[in-house]
Amino acid sequence: MIDLRSDTVTRPTPEMLNAMMQAKTGDDVFRDDPTIKELEAKAASLFGMEAALYCPSGTMTNQLAVKTHTQPGDEVIIEQTNHVYFYEAGGMAFHSGCSVRLIKGDRGRIKPQDILDNINPENDHHARTRLVSIENTANRGGGSYYTLSEMGALSETAHYTGLKIHLDGARIFNALVELNISPIEVGKHFDSVSFCLSKGLGCPVGSLLLSDEDFIKRARKYRKIFGGGMRQAGILAAAGIYALDNNIERLRDDHQRARTIGQVLSSKNFVEWIMPIDTNIIIFKCTEEMPANQFSTFLKEHDILAVDIGRNQVRMVTHLDIDDSKVDKVCSVLNQMEDRPLNITQHNAFTASNR
Repeated sequence: MIDLRSDTVTRPTPEMLNAMMQAKTGDDVFRDDPTIKELEAKAASLFGMEAALYCPSGTMTNQLAVKTHTQPGDEVIIEQTNHVYFYEAGGMAFHSGCSVRLIKGDRGRIKPQDILDNINPENDHHARTRLVSIENTANRGGGSYYTLSEMGALSETAHYTGLKIHLDGARIFNALVELNISPIEVGKHFDSVSFCLSKGLGCPVGSLLLSDEDFIKRARKYRKIFGGGMRQAGILAAAGIYALDNNIERLRDDHQRARTIGQVLSSKNFVEWIMPIDTNIIIFKCTEEMPANQFSTFLKEHDILAVDIGRNQVRMVTHLDIDDSKVDKVCSVLNQMEDRPLNITQHNAFTASNR
């Protein structure tokens, strides 16, 4: 099966598994797992931060960041499709008691003026605007990314107005290899950064939250409250160390393979439009004659998995487990496809399921 649903579906390579099997472990809640300590120190150093915290998921690192930056009743400025709001099950309200100010951005990205235009007045009627959160790369923006100067401008605006700024960098390394810049150039602009090990970097589990020592100390307490304290998790952390040492530069291959698939899709009459392919994410809209659920079913019949993301849109994501031969097969299957008539029952079922 060629699985293009997400870059979260990767499996550890034999080399990564070997690193995991050799890992030294301890109890991380007691702060004595040496491999987790090594991973946290490595991640913090990469971004020029003082400290890091290893967590089971990117959702947890993002929610810990919001919780640590804010107080109940505060407000967070965020683009309306960003993961912290769109895909984290209302966590900001549930965990932190925060409201959100949603911005309609450009493929998941906002501008400094959006911050200035959405800060609440200081009076008893309004939530206190406290935090800006941005996503780089933007998942629902088709892997779009901020440049270094754009991140710097957002940071400068947030800090000038007295706000904190968090970077949801779940796929930040995809942006970094495209921009050809180092993580430390990014870290200096943010009060906190999170990034995932379990997406393009190919680990089975894990994300990291980075900030200053006091922030991470407080976030660690919240991690325990959230149920994220782990014991002998050095086995998992070893995969993260291996990934940071070996799997960053190869992300360029994922980007090129995504563009190859995108070139084929863009020539098909069943594709109404396709987003620019900046990194490893392909998002496109099917025509009414070939709705997304029918398209995905056709692919599955040929041992290819993609995911419908609503409004007749499909997402594909390239990753470590997708090599050139698999890309060739995907392109071959796409070239077999033609517009096929859709009966009204199928159309109505699709429409109802996506309201």
